[in-house]
Amino acid sequence: MQSITWLDRQLRLALIGLLLGWSSALAAIGWTDEERALLKSLQLESHIFNTPSASNRYADDETAVTLGHQLFFDKRFSVNGQVSCASCHIPEKMFIDGLPLATGGVATTDRKTMTIIGVSVSPWLFWDGRKDSLWSQALGPWESAAEHGGNRLQYARLIVEHYGDSYRSIFGQLPKLEDGTRFPANASPNSSDAAERVAWENMSAEDQDAISTVFANMGKAVEAYQRRFLPARARFDAYVEEVLASSNGIPQPRSLSKQEEEGLRLFISEEGGRCIQCHNGPLFSNNEFHNTGVPPLEGRTPDRGRAAGVEAVLADEFNCLSKFSDADPNSCEELRFVKSSGPELEGAMRTPSLRNITHLAPFMHQGQFSTLKDVLMHYKEAPQSLIGHTELTPLQLDDRQLASIQAFLSALDGGVDAPQHLIQTPSLP
Repeated sequence: MQSITWLDRQLRLALIGLLLGWSSALAAIGWTDEERALLKSLQLESHIFNTPSASNRYADDETAVTLGHQLFFDKRFSVNGQVSCASCHIPEKMFIDGLPLATGGVATTDRKTMTIIGVSVSPWLFWDGRKDSLWSQALGPWESAAEHGGNRLQYARLIVEHYGDSYRSIFGQLPKLEDGTRFPANASPNSSDAAERVAWENMSAEDQDAISTVFANMGKAVEAYQRRFLPARARFDAYVEEVLASSNGIPQPRSLSKQEEEGLRLFISEEGGRCIQCHNGPLFSNNEFHNTGVPPLEGRTPDRGRAAGVEAVLADEFNCLSKFSDADPNSCEELRFVKSSGPELEGAMRTPSLRNITHLAPFMHQGQFSTLKDVLMHYKEAPQSLIGHTELTPLQLDDRQLASIQAFLSALDGGVDAPQHLIQTPSLP
């Protein structure tokens, strides 16, 4: 099939539209071979999810999945016994909390909760990529003073008391915590409590490693659980199947409306929406970092984003190259060759997936925009960034075209593909 440019297509559509009316024009022109290949690359069926987790040998262990499920919902792993991972990653809300800024058991955080659906394929976690694995990502909130607010010795004792048998069946022996001279009741290197930090510093290096190993293994169990949550097939995927099955690039039947199809054409065109530059692949995310000039919430300073995140992941005691990682150092290419400096990192945030996007409001890293229309208007106007330099240039699209892109985004809603019992609150020991 001969390749045609976006401008050629618009001229053809305009001519056909004069003869047949606009709604029939879109139906009368198919997709080129190049466009078909691009659509296929966006389809869920084109991607193998859950590639091996190099730094977690237990990532696909079913017993670890069960333990991770329980830990994800267990509120005892917090300073006040009121916060679990599921407190912010609420299953009924696509595993977010629907707030502009996540609120833990102690305080409000600096950023919005991201969904866990499909995160197993990302090399970087959090908006700034300060973690390089799902298991190390899980550890951050447990020690965060604004979120769970607990400490490593507290958590190790909870594991011994409530999950000892499950833990030993997966990871092996637990440290003997009965000796209070070696293992204080509460201690952690990252605690907001000075006494807990001093207690940690007074432990031997060997005992510190023993407790940190338990802590790391908790994260590895949670990763095994979270890897089971994948995006489910959406109308868009059915539409691509219809396009690929057609002989002339004109799908029959159509899983997308004419407006949604126009939005898709704009979405993937360089001259149109240019959305595909960052929102590509089956998750509609390149998992990279971009400054799009999003202003901070009122009263807050601009977020450095990736510039601070890359510093944190390189210094992280639980990264891919750490002693708690199960990876061969040679398999940690993402971390070993990460771009660690440059002006483009300032204010850059990880591109979120657009799968299920209409259920993930508010939008952006601090929930700055309430609606998708607000987001699209921001991209159309492309204001200057308050930190670093925005990558955006104003979109030359009218309101009708923006409405078509917004309509298309709803075709990416498919929900979650996971065993139903893993979505439900488990029985806790």
